[in-house]
Amino acid sequence: MAVIERAVVVGAGLIGTSIALALRERGVEVALADRDPGALRLACDLGAGSALPADGPVRPADVAVIAAPPQAIPAVLRSAQNRGLAHVYTDAASVKHSVVTEAARLGCDLATFVPGHPMGGSEKQGPSAARADLFLGRSWALCPTGKADAGAVAVVTELARLCGADPLTLDAEEHDRAVALVSHAPHVAAAAVAARLLGGDGTALTLAGQGVRDVTRIAGGDPDLWVEILRHNAVPVADVLADVAQDLADTAAALRAGGVRPEGLTGPVRDLLARGREGRDRIPGKHGGAQAPEYAVLPVVIPDEPGALARLFAAAEEAGVNIEDVRIDHSPGLPVGVAQLSVRPDGVQRLSRALAAGGWSVHP
Repeated sequence: MAVIERAVVVGAGLIGTSIALALRERGVEVALADRDPGALRLACDLGAGSALPADGPVRPADVAVIAAPPQAIPAVLRSAQNRGLAHVYTDAASVKHSVVTEAARLGCDLATFVPGHPMGGSEKQGPSAARADLFLGRSWALCPTGKADAGAVAVVTELARLCGADPLTLDAEEHDRAVALVSHAPHVAAAAVAARLLGGDGTALTLAGQGVRDVTRIAGGDPDLWVEILRHNAVPVADVLADVAQDLADTAAALRAGGVRPEGLTGPVRDLLARGREGRDRIPGKHGGAQAPEYAVLPVVIPDEPGALARLFAAAEEAGVNIEDVRIDHSPGLPVGVAQLSVRPDGVQRLSRALAAGGWSVHP
């Protein structure tokens, strides 16, 4: 098994700082670099590592991670290899084929470079949003080229595991088609829904509930960064969006005709809704597997005050029931919210009784 004792992370944004924090928790010595002195300083203050000297000789680390936008990675990789920052190199960009192609054109050493993509992130940006557990239980794509050294692949595989992720090896073009389906096209679709809200008046937006918040959450990402990501994966994303657009066009046509022939809604409209539910059910749950496990949801009224959620979690722990997921619905202006606790069905009654006995308002 490969051993990683020292690492370099180039790029102290959300992803780079989260990787560094995860490695630091596993006892790895981390040196950080970033063109933004403020971001670098904040990442270091958060405990993600120490600043890498800007120039001069360095002792090569076991691995260097380049956490930069796709367009910048090949040049940064070439510079890092010329300087001898590490024995093995990887990146964290969400596109792979264009990065590999440009790295080869620049003459980068592909034997020591294993392209990677940790499937974790947030609509938030910068080191202040970084978390050591950002990749816990997530997939981490590895896309080694035919020139990659087996030892280099082993090191980057160990890097993913140290960050709590599940490494998955696949071809660069296969990776790009996959993320077009599960990440890039959904972001555009979420932005399209969120853009419709610009035409909503105050009354409509006041009615916004958790559904529209869930659908539009990822639309909060940086438009400039996403334009670059989409440019590097344009055709696969366009193919997915074309299919989505066709589904929406068929549904819109059926809805317009529904006022005249209501029975028409049971065709394309119901078909889309049914396929949507089936598709969602194929998303693996946190415990893996081909299909997400079915959880029961237990609503609990929770006061809007510091420490309330921690007390609720502590009560669940005392009851011996694991909370698989939680969502909080909060109405503006009210001093309480509703915590929607997702638990395994066999624990619902036990948790409900324990919380009720502890004074919580439970609504099974």
